[in-house]
Amino acid sequence: MPPGGRKIIRIGIVDDHPAVVIGATAFLNAQPDLRVLTTGSTVNQLLRDSPSLDVVLLDLVLADRSSPAENIAALSGTHARIIAYTSGDRPQLIRDAARAGADGMIRKSESPRVVIDAVRAVHNGEVSATTDWAAALDQDTHFVDAALSTREAEVLGLYASGETAEHVALLLHISRETVLDHIRRVRAKYAAVERTATTKVDLLRRAVEDGIVEFGR
Repeated sequence: MPPGGRKIIRIGIVDDHPAVVIGATAFLNAQPDLRVLTTGSTVNQLLRDSPSLDVVLLDLVLADRSSPAENIAALSGTHARIIAYTSGDRPQLIRDAARAGADGMIRKSESPRVVIDAVRAVHNGEVSATTDWAAALDQDTHFVDAALSTREAEVLGLYASGETAEHVALLLHISRETVLDHIRRVRAKYAAVERTATTKVDLLRRAVEDGIVEFGR
């Protein structure tokens, strides 16, 4: 365990550009609580080592022509959180990664500090992304409207932004049970249109996608 008692965050990198892998590995490993355990030019190569990983930086354009959805599905067995690590010049791939369950998106051109902060944030269960993430989702006309009521959207906006059910109830002058009932209905509506939101991170992602919560850095 690193100084200060902070747990080591175990990282994998999938990218077929050696210079990117070498650079990212260097600045991540310079942090006392971060460690790149394995890298690969494809997801299959990464998985061959079968390390226990907490976070994976995933390039969205790989030489094997695999799709973000295929790669995120393949990585699901590791239970690692996924950050799309991309040039950001193909919004459709960013949208595909969001729909497949990526936990965030970071441009390769961002500073090491932004990437480091994103890894820590995602490991802590937060959604981490640059404004490109929100912009790409805003352009997507194919997300299906879950038809939330005004009250459901209001509850979702507060709850997904980090408020507890108790505090949402206090703010809206309703009971905690009513808040939880609204959240259950919201989850059911998203599931009905194949946009499942089983976790609070998923709910935040849906709220950002639908413009209920503004993404900011």
